[in-house]
Amino acid sequence: MKNNIKELRKNRKLRQEDLAEKLGVTRQTIIAIENDKYDPTLELAMKISEFFGISVNDIFHLSH
Repeated sequence: MKNNIKELRKNRKLRQEDLAEKLGVTRQTIIAIENDKYDPTLELAMKISEFFGISVNDIFHLSH
């Protein structure tokens, strides 16, 4: 699954550490999600969506 978390994070001038702290995860988790190496749980996807104030569908995209 593809995502645009890196762009969203950079637009807010947040470091990976900052976003990880806000979401209650490790920096390694953020790195893995941004690099499409890890698909977050539904709960984490919802937290990310809530944090950025946009829908899950606007953050995550199925890769074909």
